[in-house]
Parts: sequence; structure tokens; C-alpha cells
Amino acid sequence: MGGDLLWRKIVSFFMFFKKKSVFFALGMTSLVSCMSLHAESGMIDPELLITLPVPELSIELLSELSTGLFEEQFFEESGEEPQSLSMEPAVMVEEIPLIEEELMYPELNLDAPIGLPSLPPSRPMRITPYNQPVHLTSEMRIQPLSIREGSILGLEQELTQEYIIRYSSPKGIETLEAIMRRGSLYFAFIRKEVEARKLPLELMYLPVIESGFLPTAVSKSGATGLWQFMKNSIAPYDMRVNEWMDERMDFWKSTMGALSKLEENYQQLGDWSLALAAYNSGLGAVSRLIQRTGINDYWLLSEKKHLVAETIHFVPKLLAISYIMSNPRYFGIEPLWHDDPEWTRVKVGRMVDLELLATEAGIDKRELKSANRELLHNVTPPDPTYHLKVRAAHVQAVAAVLERKDLNLIRYYFHTVASGDTLSEIAQYYSVTVDNILNINPGVQARYLKIGSRLLIPAYKDVLPYYGIKRNTGAAQTSGIHLVKRGETLWSIAKVYQTTPESLARINNMELNDVLREGRQLKLR
Repeated sequence: MGGDLLWRKIVSFFMFFKKKSVFFALGMTSLVSCMSLHAESGMIDPELLITLPVPELSIELLSELSTGLFEEQFFEESGEEPQSLSMEPAVMVEEIPLIEEELMYPELNLDAPIGLPSLPPSRPMRITPYNQPVHLTSEMRIQPLSIREGSILGLEQELTQEYIIRYSSPKGIETLEAIMRRGSLYFAFIRKEVEARKLPLELMYLPVIESGFLPTAVSKSGATGLWQFMKNSIAPYDMRVNEWMDERMDFWKSTMGALSKLEENYQQLGDWSLALAAYNSGLGAVSRLIQRTGINDYWLLSEKKHLVAETIHFVPKLLAISYIMSNPRYFGIEPLWHDDPEWTRVKVGRMVDLELLATEAGIDKRELKSANRELLHNVTPPDPTYHLKVRAAHVQAVAAVLERKDLNLIRYYFHTVASGDTLSEIAQYYSVTVDNILNINPGVQARYLKIGSRLLIPAYKDVLPYYGIKRNTGAAQTSGIHLVKRGETLWSIAKVYQTTPESLARINNMELNDVLREGRQLKLR
């Protein structure tokens, strides 16, 4: 634009006074105000504004002007575009603790006067954060929040504002960034599904507080996965748990199930805050509470302490995190611009080891495993209906490998049955189940193993060759006493001394399933 050169010279003039903080602040504030009017009228390039070193007095003005205008990230000094960030698979950051374990704070001070800036939640923009990000404190008094259409109400609530202050602290921002890096493989899928269903956008951040975006997260009560499903609640959502997989860890199925569950809660209760409360503490419990108290307002139920403490804090935490992550520039967050993977599902039709499949298809092994965390052994189940999740860009390569019937895509051990071998002992050694062995070896009977026959054992983990239990010819056999070592069982000890576990149990007044403590002395006769 023709006026850009003149404006840049004016900016250079004000930069001369940069060290004079008062003159610089007043001058730059006036300059930005003037330039904003020209930018709106098309007389100058609006991108020129983002390169200005704006003082705190004009942060809000610049933020409002720049919202939605910029899609590129600018560097104030070099002017060069940044290098693309490399994909960091979720498996690499599992050591990062969940947000509540990372952020240890004192009790909430709900009496402090709190206010927050008027920035409507929006999708993060590709622009550099302020040189000095805002650090909110409980003493700040700023104008009320602007509410985006379709948002879950409650940003103005004191508890929500308190959590915004906490999570926008340097430690809170560091933790949120780490969690979002961990969820980078799954977040785009969740966001698109939320948008497709026309649900409140805050819901796409629910895994942050539920699981810290860790698909293998398990709570003390047994809730599992990104969305923390209990085993007894998955039946309506097409999720299964068996010896091969736990589909609560399937990011695709669990996301579909969680959003459907939230929709059902909303249809039943008519309010998104109540729907979230029901997601946390159960639809039946919230419905009965509303019926008993006659109150159908989440915030009033929280104020009167009718809800349990965890549920009282549940919605404020979600709203706080959603607000911060939707306005990254304001809070000094550098957005992670990964390549938003597009996922699709491929019918496998046979048992496949993910490592072998990835190698043959030429795709990243760690990413394939991270996308299919529900597979407990990184091997697809013997279920012809199972679908594997792969990037849309890799579908042809994966399909071509799966179509090759001459290609063995699962590793096996060959085990030669020796005298005294039992199927349960063999299964325990190779970390598989007896059913695994029987399914792969049709015709084999667990109680009648033929010495010298060969068994196929799925290689779920690396183990040394199996030579059976070594015979004990030491003093223990002559003394009639055996000192229990770590990992031994009645079955393994009975095999050493060529007796039966039932006989050992009877001699030592034990039950067959009793736990053997290391160092215990067992009578042999």
C-alpha cells in the first residue's frame, strides 16, 4: 500500500524515544490508534501493526484490532517466517504430569476482587505473543468479559476467574503447553467433531482436565482414557475391553462416546453447565439433586454446596482453560502449529503387529502406536471387524501392505514342548494367555501337550529362549526344605521337585492360590 513507507518512517521516529518509557508509551499508543483507523479504511497494510513494540497501554486496543486478521507468524527482528515445528508424538511426553498434579496451589480466595480482560474466545491465531505477556492477579479490576455466542456461561464467576489467574501463571502456562503438545495428535480430530456437532467449543478442552490428554491415563477409581470412561458405562458407545484391547483408550471411539454422552446429558437437563456436572458425577445423581432441591442452575447449586467439591470445581476449570487456550497471544502462549493430522480408519481383517506394519508401509512407528493406544500388545485382535486408525495420507500405503497375503505381519516364537511343560507355565513365560496360544494353535488341548510338538507363541514382548525349569540338585532336595525365591509359584516349585502343587499345598497347610512370600520355607515332604 502507498502509505506504508510514510508510516514506517513515523514508527522509526518514535522508536528513537524508546528508552524514554513515558514518551514512548504515550507516543506509540497514539500512533497505534491513528494507524488502526487507516488500517480499517484500507489505507495501510494491517500487518504492519503486529510488528510494533506496543506498550502495555495499547495492548487491549491492538488485540481487538488484530483479532482474526492474521494467519502468519511474524518475527519482529528478522521478518522471516518460522520453521515448521516437528511432530512430537504423544508417547514422547508421557512423563508430563496431569494438570492438577503439576499445579499445587493454596486454598482459593473467593473474597478477592477479580476482573478479566474483554477478549472473546476464538481459535488461536498464528502470531507471536506479546514480549511481556499479561500475568493476572486477584487484585486486578478490569472490565467484564465479552461472551462469544454459543459459549458455556460462567466466565464471570469468581471461581472461574480464580482458575484463570492460576492457570495463566508462568507454571500454569508451562503445564498447559506441555499438555497440548501431548494432545497434538488428537486435538484436531476432537475439534472437528465438536464443530461438526455444533457443540460449545469449550468441550474440546475437556480432556485437559480429565486426563491431561494422556490416552492411557487411569484414575484411582479405574476411569480410563482421554475422556475417563468407567468400564461399566461404555456399552452404549461401541467400546470394548478384552485381553487384546481397551477401547476406552481409543481416541476416536472415546471422543465419539464422550460427545454423545454430553449431548444426552444436555438433552435431559437443558443446560451445558449441568450437562458437564452430570458427566463428572453422573446423570442420575444430578437429576435427583435437581428434583430434591428444585434448583436447576449449576452455579446456584455450587454456591449452596449441593454438589460435591470435585463437581463444583469441574466447570470453572474447563472454562478457565478454554479461555486461556483460545486467547494464546494475550497470555503469552506460543501456539503449537503442528500439521493437524487427518485420521481415517482402515479395516485390518487379520492380526497385525504395528511395528511390522509401519516398517513395511514406511510410516512412523511411534505415531502409529500413539494413534492406536487401545491395543494392549500393539497387535491387532483376531477380530475381522477391527479398524486401525491411520493418517489419511497413509491409507494407500497401509492398504497395499495389508492386501499382501504372502506377507507375515506378526512375529511369533516357536516353542518345542518338553517333558513337564504345561500350557499355563508357557503362557506365563511369554506374557500371553492360554487362550492366545489355543486360538493360534488349533487342535492343541491344554491338558494333553505332546512332547516334541511345536507351538506358535505370539511375540508380544522380547524374551530369552525358554528352556523350562532347571532341576534343583542342591541341599534343598535332601533337607526337605525349599527357600522360596522371587517369582516362584507352587506350580514351578512342584515341577522342580517332580511333585504336584496340590501335594505341596497340603503339606504346608496352604491353598493353591495363596501368595508365596520371598524367603518363606516350604516343606517338601
